[in-house]
Amino acid sequence: MFDRGKTDKIDAASVEITLQGGRELKGRFKISADRNLTEVLNGPLAFVEFEPFGGTRILIAKSALQSIKPKEVPGLPNLSAGVNSNFDPYAVLRIDREADAEAARRAYLDLSKTYHPDRFATVSLPPEVMGYLAAMARRINAAYEEVQDAIKRREEQGPRQEPVFTKSGRS
Repeated sequence: MFDRGKTDKIDAASVEITLQGGRELKGRFKISADRNLTEVLNGPLAFVEFEPFGGTRILIAKSALQSIKPKEVPGLPNLSAGVNSNFDPYAVLRIDREADAEAARRAYLDLSKTYHPDRFATVSLPPEVMGYLAAMARRINAAYEEVQDAIKRREEQGPRQEPVFTKSGRS
């Protein structure tokens, strides 16, 4: 009756469709995770499940479809840490450059609680969202390590020594 290995996970393919009467709809087709949009449209069923953006799901007859334009889903942003020159660990942690170790730790913990993928383990999220969360967690960890190293170097150097006496006229 039940297959242990079988999953009923549903994916969504975002599209713009045009019906035979010229009506255009934007939304997503509901398809099982083990199939793609082409397989569903060429399959034996006469109807496809469609959910317009901001609307309730409907069943559309395949014969009523005139055209289907898949919408591009934006990929993951480049979240590589330390690889490119524009990685700013202070901006990632949202702290200023003179922040102390405790402020950096608090910022790190707050962001880690927000973006850690384990926080969303019980929720069924699309793979691109889970990938984004994992990339952000790696980025936050890398930023915290760099800020910790900078704070440690700053503390080892001690307070900046200013000259005690300067003679007027000399620089």
